[in-house]
Amino acid sequence: MGEILALVEARLRTALGEPDARAAVTFLGTDRIEVLRFVDGDVVRYATLGMSAQPMADPTAVLADPVKGPRAELVLSVRAGLADTDKVLRPLAVLAASPQVEGVVVAPGASLEVGEPLWPGAPFSSVLVAEPGGLVEDLELDEPMDPVRFLPLLPMTHNEAAWKRVRGAQELQERWLSNGTDLRDPLRGSVSLD
Repeated sequence: MGEILALVEARLRTALGEPDARAAVTFLGTDRIEVLRFVDGDVVRYATLGMSAQPMADPTAVLADPVKGPRAELVLSVRAGLADTDKVLRPLAVLAASPQVEGVVVAPGASLEVGEPLWPGAPFSSVLVAEPGGLVEDLELDEPMDPVRFLPLLPMTHNEAAWKRVRGAQELQERWLSNGTDLRDPLRGSVSLD
């Protein structure tokens, strides 16, 4: 699967430029997950590398298909210099390892929870998985493998995560849009939910 990760990294470099830092995290019983950091002006982007090495398996399946199934990597974009966002590396690696560890299929509209602030002082401990295809295009792989999708992560406050569970991802995204919420602000407060 090393060739898939080489293609994924090439796609990330094409879309985001050269990474200025990378870190690797390995959890017991899982493949290594790397997190690459890309700086683009006043925005810093963190992208996982390793989640797509294996297809995500339906947790109800008796046997996981080693070839077919959805593949993804995660991308988080935040404004640089406002918070110590580099501490997000471990939480991002935890989220990227969740398909291997917990058997979840990460897809647009899902909420992912890390159980602690994403970085020191962050008002977020969970993220909303957004639709792919904007920042980094899907990476087509040889048949019968599914393409690798690059899923943007949108940090959610506790209130936003609770509201999303009740009202759904679409309504939360519409609320953010109608209020002009800067989703890249690492210190932003919760959007008005009344």
